[in-house]
Amino acid sequence: MRRRTLIASAGAIATVTKGIIMSESASAQTGDLDNTIYMEIKQGRVVIEMFPDIAPLHVERIKLLARRKFYDGTPFHRVIEGFMAQGGDPTGTGTGGSDLPDLKAEFTTKRHFLRGTCGMARTGNPDSANSQFFIMFRAGPASRRSVYDLGQVTQGMDLVDQIKRGSGGGGTVSDPDKIIHFQVAADVK
Repeated sequence: MRRRTLIASAGAIATVTKGIIMSESASAQTGDLDNTIYMEIKQGRVVIEMFPDIAPLHVERIKLLARRKFYDGTPFHRVIEGFMAQGGDPTGTGTGGSDLPDLKAEFTTKRHFLRGTCGMARTGNPDSANSQFFIMFRAGPASRRSVYDLGQVTQGMDLVDQIKRGSGGGGTVSDPDKIIHFQVAADVK
């Protein structure tokens, strides 16, 4: 299987001028707990608001895998300083995914990569998203086509900032931090 990756270069991120930075104290109370994810990492709880109006297939996939507990224990296998943290691969190699078929691309021009933007990782094939996702550390350029945005961190971005970084240009992480629990907020009792 081909390595899934955010289709943008880390070098391009360095050329971005000051971008919009989301507030660390943004409200987690979106009112739509069925489209909110609670991601527990060793640093604490990260809250992600999902965008079913922009990426309905990708949001449904994330929620389905969360309900299967697919993400629990998976590593952040690729983490590049000043760029993004990527996880959702049970093999930790960047080549793994779920047993479900890949998804058709759901690109949009309605949003931009902001600090805390969450999207699906894919190969060079636009229709190759499966289970891997990324969280942007700061604002950056859109992909070659447009943004494939499935959500936004609304609380806990300071915790995401503490995820262990990788080395080299690819950001491969040795002994990576892992997701403890990844749950749809509506399912949390």
